[in-house]
Amino acid sequence: MMNKIIQQIKRQKLKDNHMMDWKKIMLTSLGLAMLIPLYAEVTLPAIFGSNMVLQRNREVAIWGKADAKSTVIMTASWNNQSYKTVSDKEGNWKIKVATPDAGGPYSLKISDGQELVLENVLIGEVWVCSGQSNMEWKIKSLGSKLRKGLNDILLKSKNPSVRLFTVKHEKSLSPKNDFNGKWEETNAVSVSNFSATGYYFGKLLHETLDVPIGLISSNWGGTRIQAWIDEEGLKSFDPSILEDKRDKKDTFPSNTSTCLFNAMINPMLGFEIQGVLWYQGESNRREPEIYDDLMVLMLERWRTLWGIGEFPFYYCQLAPYDYHDEIEPDLNSAYIREAQYLASKRIPNSGMVSLLDTGEENDIHPLNKVQAGTRLAYFALKETYGVEGIVCRGPELEEMTIDGSVVKLTFINDHGGLTDYGKGYKLFEIAGADKKFYPATTTYISKQKALIISSSEVKNPVAVRYGFKDFVIGDLFNRYGIPAPSFRTDDW
Repeated sequence: MMNKIIQQIKRQKLKDNHMMDWKKIMLTSLGLAMLIPLYAEVTLPAIFGSNMVLQRNREVAIWGKADAKSTVIMTASWNNQSYKTVSDKEGNWKIKVATPDAGGPYSLKISDGQELVLENVLIGEVWVCSGQSNMEWKIKSLGSKLRKGLNDILLKSKNPSVRLFTVKHEKSLSPKNDFNGKWEETNAVSVSNFSATGYYFGKLLHETLDVPIGLISSNWGGTRIQAWIDEEGLKSFDPSILEDKRDKKDTFPSNTSTCLFNAMINPMLGFEIQGVLWYQGESNRREPEIYDDLMVLMLERWRTLWGIGEFPFYYCQLAPYDYHDEIEPDLNSAYIREAQYLASKRIPNSGMVSLLDTGEENDIHPLNKVQAGTRLAYFALKETYGVEGIVCRGPELEEMTIDGSVVKLTFINDHGGLTDYGKGYKLFEIAGADKKFYPATTTYISKQKALIISSSEVKNPVAVRYGFKDFVIGDLFNRYGIPAPSFRTDDW
């Protein structure tokens, strides 16, 4: 009996000691918690990060989240100045900081009591590269049975002055404040996964300007332009165009109107950029009658919402490709190319690159992305940065005159004369009032700087077309090697 009583006493003491230990742990933890400052680390959208490039010589906005009503201090190493603001009741804050001329690397320190440091920041030129698959087409996708040298491209790509940011695919039926992606230095890995057109653009810019270059790639293959325009803009164009958004919940296609603007453009609105590059239109091929209006609308909306003025907008006209369209065999892709050309005459501070000589008959993704990126860079270097002595615009029809059975065409942007580089002008067609087109004999008269066109099949010509088919290989250039776009003088 006595032994049982002694064992019960021992068990109770162990239980009491165990309870005391837990009490000590809880009190110690509470004490430590009281010693830790009640600060949440400042958070930033993905577009701001180490390795980024900020636009030079601007008042650059930087924003993020912090504790509500807290003081946020940002210090920039390029001028060692501190900038201060107070977050709102939701914790949102924004600071504008003046950037110097090109240089770096620098650092940015941002604190809400706990410091966040962005390192290896450069100051230079920032461009957005957007559109569908031909802008998205990666450098590593250029390797094929038709093209050698992919390793050489990648091994020579390392350049600490060129930085890349790829926005990950995401779609949303309402505007988002952030997306996924990160800034990276150029090397074989980062370049292989980046837009080929964008990379070649940035490479030539850096080689010419000798300043840091930041490229932001935001693309999604197979998408219509409607997906890249905000809802208010599309409503002003045609409210019925938003019907494809109704009653959609978790599953909806990437072509849904506004869904890519919401998820892949809206989060970076206000991020200071120099300009935008665009390569899109294949998915709107059957809508040439409205495509130029949609391009004009998209740029008006982007410029308004970005809030940094009428930034440069340079884009690629679609390269020729045989669509084999059995549904609408008479609607060849020259009509969408024409719409793109018409848009270039309506959008201020813009330029269109012709790729009429780089298409591939059986591949909608031509491998020659060097010309796409390089010709875009010609526009930026000439018209944005004022580089003298170069040419960026190709021949454009100026006037057509008819004398009996002969048509005379003159051009602007011939820059010293036209050339076919020895191929012969094989893409011109001529038609009479019956609207039947026949291959034309074409001769360039250098003294008149004019093309003389005729056909024995057409005694009284009224219209001319050049390259106005799905697939052609352009043969009309100025002396600087810039090709003319396909065109027509009729409206049939």
